[in-house]
Amino acid sequence: MTAFRILIVDDDREMRGSLVDLMQAAGWETKALTRASDVDRWLDQFGPDVILSDVRMPGMTGIELLASLNGADVPPVVLISAHGDIPMAVEAMQGGAYSFIEKPYEPRRLLTVLSHAADQQRMRRGNARLHARLLQLTALDRMFIGDDPHMIEAKDQISSLADTDTTCLILGETGTGKDLVARALHDLSTRAAGPFIAANAAQFALEHLYPLACAARGGTLFLDEIAACPAEHQAALLRLVEDKELADPATGELHKFDLRILSATNEDLSVATDAGQFRKDLYFRLSAMMIRLPALRVRRDDIVLLTTHFMGQLAQTYDVTVPDMTEDDLAALLAHDWPGNVRELRNMCERRILMARRGVGSMSSAIHIETHGDDDDIPSTLREAVAAFEKQLIAKAIQTHGGRMDTVADALGIGRRTLNEKVVKLGLDKAALL
Repeated sequence: MTAFRILIVDDDREMRGSLVDLMQAAGWETKALTRASDVDRWLDQFGPDVILSDVRMPGMTGIELLASLNGADVPPVVLISAHGDIPMAVEAMQGGAYSFIEKPYEPRRLLTVLSHAADQQRMRRGNARLHARLLQLTALDRMFIGDDPHMIEAKDQISSLADTDTTCLILGETGTGKDLVARALHDLSTRAAGPFIAANAAQFALEHLYPLACAARGGTLFLDEIAACPAEHQAALLRLVEDKELADPATGELHKFDLRILSATNEDLSVATDAGQFRKDLYFRLSAMMIRLPALRVRRDDIVLLTTHFMGQLAQTYDVTVPDMTEDDLAALLAHDWPGNVRELRNMCERRILMARRGVGSMSSAIHIETHGDDDDIPSTLREAVAAFEKQLIAKAIQTHGGRMDTVADALGIGRRTLNEKVVKLGLDKAALL
C-alpha cells in the first residue's frame, strides 16, 4: 500500500520538526507548513490523506482553516493545541474536525488517531473511484463490443499490460477509444486506487507539467495527442518519463514522482521524429509498448452488432421502441466509411432514435444529417412550416422570460388567451422548457 501522506501546519519550529520526525519514523510522507493560508495550494500538489494543524497561529487559525475547507475530496482535519479546553474541542468537532488532540501529545495515541483518519479517507476515495471506474468500464465494454481479430488482439494487450508500470503508446484514429484504453490500463492495474490524470499534450503549458505530475502521484498520467506536444516541452517530459523526476518551477528543487505514464496519438510519431518535430529519445521511451486500435471500417463485421447494441441502449434512455432495421438500413451502415469510428456510430444511433420518437427517419438520413441537414425536419406544407416556426418562437420566449406568461405574451405581441391556445395547440410543455 502507498504510504499515507500528512500535511502538518504549525508555526512553532520545534513542534513542527518533532511532528515531522514522528510521522516520518512511522513511514508517512510529510509536508510541513508554517501558515494555514498555504494549505489550499498544497492540497492538489501533495494530495494529503489527513491534515494535522495547530489551533492558535498568526493569521489564519486552525479553526478558521477548518471552516475554509470545502469540497468532496477534502481530507479529514485533526487539530492539536497546547491551549486546548473543552469548549475549544467542542467547537472543533462541531466545525467538522475529525479529532482534537492536546499538547503535549502522546505519540502512540496521535498516530492511532491519524491512521484511522487516513484509513477512512482512503476508503472514501476508493469508493468514489470505484463508482467512477464502473461507469467508465461500462463505456469501455460498449466501445469494444465485437469479435473482430484486431479488437481481440487489442483487448488481450490491455489485459497483459495493465498490471505493469511500463510506458505505453496507444495508437488509433479519432473516435476509436484511446482514452478508454488508457483508463482500462489504469483500472486493471495495482494503481487503480490512485488518481487517473488525463491531459491534452497539445494544450498544456510547460509550467502545467509539474502540477500534473503532482496530481498523478501514486497513479497514472495520461497524455493525449502526444504528437502535438510543443518541442520546448519535450525535454522536461523526457526527464519525467525517463527519471520520474521534475523541478518545482517555484523553487527549482528536483522531486521524484511515483507514477505511470501513458500516451496516445492519432498521428504517426515515427514520421514526426524523422521530420525533427518530435524527439527520438522521447518517442522510444513512450513507445516501450504500443496498443493499436483498429478503425471501424476495418472491423466491418462488427458494425451491425455495435449498431444493435447502441440502438437498444439508447431506446431505453429515450423510452422509445427500437425501429426495425431494413435492408436499406443495413446497406447504408455498411456503405459508410465511418471516419469518426465508433464514436460517430453511437452518435448516429442517437440521432436515429430521436427521429424514431417523431415517427420518421432512416439509417441513411441519420448518417448524413451532419453534412446534409435533417431532411425529415423540413415541413412538407406552408401550414406545417408556420406551425414549426411559431412553436420555436414561443418556446424561446418562454425560456427567455422564465415562464412568466404575461411577459411572454407582451414580448410576442399577442394576447394572453391567444398565447395559451397556441401553447396547447402546438403541444408545448412549459415545465420541460424551464
